[in-house]
This record gives sequence, structure tokens and C-alpha cells, in this order.
Amino acid sequence: MAGKHVLAIDQGTTSTRAIVFDAAGRPVASAQRELPQIFPKPGWVEHDPEEIWSATVEVCRGALARAKLQPADLAGIGITNQRETTVVWDRATGKPIHNAIVWQDRRTAERCAELKKAGHEKTVTDRTGLLLDPYFSGTKIEWILKHVSGARAAAEKGALAAGTIECFLLWRLTGGKVHASDATNASRTLLLDIRTGAWDSDLMKLLGVPASLLPQVVDCSGELGVTTADFLGAPVPVLGMAGDQQAATVGQACTKPGMIKATYGTGCFALLNTGSIALQSRHRLLTTVAYQLDGRRTYALEGSIFIAGAAVQWLRDGLGLIEKSGEIEALAARAREGHGVYLVPAFVGLGAPHWDPDARGALLGLTRDSGPAEIAAATLDSVCYQTRDLVEAMRGDGAQIDELRVDGGMVVNDLLMQRLADTVGTPVERPRVTETTALGAAFLAGLHAGIWPSLEALSATWALDRAFRPAEGAVSRDRRYAGWQDAVRRVRSS
Repeated sequence: MAGKHVLAIDQGTTSTRAIVFDAAGRPVASAQRELPQIFPKPGWVEHDPEEIWSATVEVCRGALARAKLQPADLAGIGITNQRETTVVWDRATGKPIHNAIVWQDRRTAERCAELKKAGHEKTVTDRTGLLLDPYFSGTKIEWILKHVSGARAAAEKGALAAGTIECFLLWRLTGGKVHASDATNASRTLLLDIRTGAWDSDLMKLLGVPASLLPQVVDCSGELGVTTADFLGAPVPVLGMAGDQQAATVGQACTKPGMIKATYGTGCFALLNTGSIALQSRHRLLTTVAYQLDGRRTYALEGSIFIAGAAVQWLRDGLGLIEKSGEIEALAARAREGHGVYLVPAFVGLGAPHWDPDARGALLGLTRDSGPAEIAAATLDSVCYQTRDLVEAMRGDGAQIDELRVDGGMVVNDLLMQRLADTVGTPVERPRVTETTALGAAFLAGLHAGIWPSLEALSATWALDRAFRPAEGAVSRDRRYAGWQDAVRRVRSS
């Protein structure tokens, strides 16, 4: 008889975590390890894939031990991951041939501009739902094949494998037996036709990516592989996989068209469920796969903000204004009302709806009496303003947004959540379980294991912790937002 617990692996940009969930969707035990960032050059961001793997082993064993469970108590494993971060490895040895190139990395900006200038963006957008931006995986794979000695020839011979982090982890978990990527992660590569769910030969040719390099595209829930016995002490099936934002969409039970969630971690990502329709945005939002079950795809419109929690880390590590990230709430609360300071955190360019990889960050509106409190408040405000940018774009595409479900590490900050409701002009709903990314991975695994019989059953587990309702008048809200829009215009590269 299969166990009634699920182990979720949540491999993120700044940490690797494992959480054990019970059959009610409640977290039982967890373990976490921070992930060091590697910055070889300005605008370049890398991770060591071996560090990611060793951390995954450590936290999974740690979470299971803290839960006082055995492998037999697990119905299965779900995996969720930082999306677009790309690894290429040797099929014979399993060793990466280069560090993982992280989603934030901008080294292929020139290449994307070249492809855009050559007129390829319309084809890319029509087939993938994406834009030509260094954020996505395709040009990262192309870069590795070009710059690692012998990689192109090895790839042509079928000696290499490529994939995003969940794909690399599945390979390692199964001892190299399974090379597969779920449809949500595959949809972020610039290489997948999201309407057919298959790799696109024209796009592979455009970016010089051999078909032999790419994984099989699979559902988000199903028999995805079985771990080697040495991983946890006995084999455990891997039953669920999804990119972090799509997993959070499932974890937030946004399973009906029109529902929207925003996840606040290193960046912020808002997904609007559009059901079976792959809606093409008129406001430079992305069309993406929300999840794929039994071969059927559900789609979403997505707005991507590259810097959210990372701006708080910058205050802590770069400026030294706070010692711990949690101190920002108290510091920001001391800011002068109407201080007029704006932080545009374009440290790695701007995401949706601007898509300007060459924009750079700026602190604007400073006066002689501006201090740490005003800068802290402007940092939190930047998250709210960027969210409003996304919500306005979605409304422009015809969405009616009655409430915004939120999750991620930043949403424990009540000051920020109230400011978000005031800035967007929409109620903000925070669930009891805010780690919805890991919960979504657990749901997808538990769905196949029969712990939860349907998506509707998942929805029944969602519970509200607190709703934050707009308390600011529309005139004041719009005046602040106009100042933000002016600040963004000042940092745009064109």
C-alpha cells in the first residue's frame, strides 16, 4: 500500500528546499539549504549544478528524517524548479559541461536583438507564446554549445543532454534512466510549439539546437520515473513536475479560467488562467502552459518581474541598510508620508510589459531628508508598482480581476500586502499555506497517486489566512503610479 505523504523538491534561485506534505496538504517537515550565486561578469548569473544536486540530496533526506518517515511512507515525489535556468551535461558521465546559466542571466541579449532585427520574433511568439529575450532557455543552450570547447560536435553526435533544472534533477534521481521535461518547463525554452506540445524543428534550426539534445516532453502528473535506492534508502516514484510559477498556480488552486495568482520570491510572477485557450497578449505578456494533465494543456497569460525579493536582498547585502530581510517592514514603516522616492530595480533589465534587457536600476526623487526608511519603502513600493504594471496589461487583454491570490516569501509582510492592495486597487488574498510552489508540486504528485482525486479536490484544500482590501483613494493611488511610470521612462534604454 502506497504511503499517504508526498515529498516536494523546491529547487529555487536562492535556495533548495524539501517539504513533506500530508494528505490534507499540510506541511509536516522541511529542510532548506541556501544556493550560492555566481556572477562571472556584469549581467551574468550562474549556478553550480553539482551544488544544486548535493543540496537536493541533503534536504530531501533531512526533511524525511525530521518528519520521522521512511521511503515507504511516501506516495511519491513532486519536483518544482526555478524556470529557464539551463544545464547541458554529458550523457555518459552525467557531468555538466558548464555551470547552469540562470534565468536572470543577460549574456545573450545581443543575440536576441540580432534575431529580433532579422525578423524572427513574430514566428517565435506565434509558436512559443514567448518573446525574444535572454530570459528564456533557447539562447542559453546555443551559447553553451558555441562557447564550450567540443560541445557543438558532441551535441551533434548525441553525446550531450540539455534541460532545465527539473530535467537535470530527474536524470540524477533516476540514475540517468529518464531524460524528460514537463510541458510547463518545456514551454519556456523558445523551442516548444505550445499548441502542439512538441519541439519545433524550425526553432531548433534557428538556434542550432540538435533534437538529440532535448528531453521528452511529459505531463505534469504521471509516472515520470523512479529514484535510485541510494537516494532515500529505497526507490520512490517521481509523480509530479512543474516550473515554480505553474506549480504555485496549482498550489493556489487557480484551476479555473480567470483566476490569477502572484508569487513573490526573488522575482514576481503573475499567472492568469485562460483555460484551453492560448490567448495571445496585446500588451507583451507571455502565453504559457499552466499545466498539462492527460495530454491536455491548460494555458495562462504571464507577467514576469525579474526583481522583487532580490531588491530586499540588495538593501541587505549591497547597501547594508538591514541585517536581515525581515527587518525591512519596520524600517519602511518609518518613512515620511509622500516621500516621493522611487526605486526602479532594473538590475538585470526590465521584464513584462517593457522587456528591456538594457535598462538599469535607478533611485529617483531623492531629497536631502531622504534616508534608509524612504529607500526601504521605495523598495517595497517597487514590487507593488511592477505588479500593477502586470495587472493593467492583463486588464488591457480583457481580464476581469476581482482578487489577487498571493504567495511566496515576501507575503508575510503585512505592510507590503496592504500597500499592494492599495496600489493595484484589488483585494489581495493570502492563503494559510504560503509555500504554494512546493504545495503545487506535491498536489501534482498526489493527484497521480490518488491522494487527491481531482483538481476540484485540490481547490477544496485552499484556505484564506487574510484578505487585504484597498484603503487608499483612486486619485492618490493613480498619482503615485504616474510617478512610477515616469521613473520607468527615465531608465528605459529606448
